[in-house]
Amino acid sequence: MSTKALSPETSLDLYRTLFLCRRSEELIIRYYPENEMRTPMHMSMGQEAISVGVCAALGDASQVLSSYRSHASFLAKTRNPDLFFAELYGKASGTAAGKSGSMHLTIPEQGFLGASGIVGSGIPIALGAGFANKKQRTGKLVAVFFGDGAIDEGVFWESLNVACLMKIPVLLVCEDNGLAVHTSTGQRRGFGSITEIVRNFKTVVKDLYTTDVESIYSATSEAILQMQEMDSPAFMNARCCRYLEHVGTGTDFDQGYRQKKEFEEWFRKDPVRLQRDRLLQLGFSEKEIASLERETDAKIEASIAKAKAAPFPLPEELYRGVYYEND
Repeated sequence: MSTKALSPETSLDLYRTLFLCRRSEELIIRYYPENEMRTPMHMSMGQEAISVGVCAALGDASQVLSSYRSHASFLAKTRNPDLFFAELYGKASGTAAGKSGSMHLTIPEQGFLGASGIVGSGIPIALGAGFANKKQRTGKLVAVFFGDGAIDEGVFWESLNVACLMKIPVLLVCEDNGLAVHTSTGQRRGFGSITEIVRNFKTVVKDLYTTDVESIYSATSEAILQMQEMDSPAFMNARCCRYLEHVGTGTDFDQGYRQKKEFEEWFRKDPVRLQRDRLLQLGFSEKEIASLERETDAKIEASIAKAKAAPFPLPEELYRGVYYEND
């Protein structure tokens, strides 16, 4: 895919967010064995470029929903490791006062409308948000991230159809790592290309096979313009590799359902390293890049320290958020 050259500042900012996502998960791997983060971890490692490229192209005014594999999308949208780690540590200062954990991150005030542990469940919510934006003429775009397993759910097809009929400005982003937990695409589907099927709908379609964050950024920017021209939704199928196990902080190549060789092929095109090398080619010095990385490291470590020191929610918090409260 050809990529229009971005400004050096944009390239640097994309790397800053990529590094934030990757380093946050590397530190989760380091600290998770302490057993203070008492939440299942569905790691985004290897898939970060999709969230970073899409969220950067959409801009700050956009709204985002995600699946349970939400670390990269949350951090790409909010750039807020304080809230992120507070929730992972189950503290009162977290996004849901420590009650939701990794799979249900949410901070609507910053445009992250929520993540869900139910496969495909964010898609119709994104449709509703997009419909509200259209009726209220807010100009906001909504993106929803989901895995390729969600394509097997009826709600995907129903939502896609309604979005096309009602011309709802929603971007459906499939983070296609070829696996629904442990089951490969070929074992689940009686058809070939998902994008060839979706092209029959009145929607913009982008078929991506890249780990390059700038290519994803450019493809998203192009999709946004086409959505506006066609007055339609858009569907993006972005192939990627899930580096780690389905849930947890380790690898699972010994389980027999996928081969390490495939991972190694993807890892040679690691999105973080790819963007770092680009910055060097653009003329940024090793010293400048290392300084950015140290600043990000310090920011994340400070967030973890604050999360560890923060109080747990009070017992009565258990009863809040169960029903609607008008206060």
